[in-house]
Amino acid sequence: MTIVSPRVEGTALDVGSLFDENFNYVWGALRRLGVHSADVEDLVHEVFLKVHLRRAEYDETRPVRAWLFGFAYRIAADYRRLARHRIEVLDLPVNLVDPQKRADERVAANEERALVRAALECVALERRAILILHDLDGVAIPEVATALEIPLNTAYSRLRIARAEVAAAATRLRLARGPL
Repeated sequence: MTIVSPRVEGTALDVGSLFDENFNYVWGALRRLGVHSADVEDLVHEVFLKVHLRRAEYDETRPVRAWLFGFAYRIAADYRRLARHRIEVLDLPVNLVDPQKRADERVAANEERALVRAALECVALERRAILILHDLDGVAIPEVATALEIPLNTAYSRLRIARAEVAAAATRLRLARGPL
């Protein structure tokens, strides 16, 4: 994983280059936080608008992606609180074909990704955010706590609980789907 450091103009971040370099990262973070595909683009722009407004507050000693994830987390949490998003709308699956894999391998990989996404959906957002930022993005827990503005011990506790919840949810989902 490469963490891109933003270019700085004067004392504030260059939000344009930050946007160009981290658009895909923020997009993926919002999707993993449960934002529906149809709404992701708008919320990515909202993240970068908030970043623009608070760019002078960025601490250059901190990883930029953890800082961006903090914005994405808060915007995804606000998004999920809206009543219109409480009813699940199933997204159409996007199946990109990998010519190097056989059809049965692609099916198994797609099923596993769907299982992981469904298991993540079973975890409360405040715990899921820590799991994603630490386990998937590789950010250290002290940085996660700073980015999400929570105490360090709370971050460790939420990570432990989230891991257990994802494992339990994955087991339940595998049992529910039955043998292949």
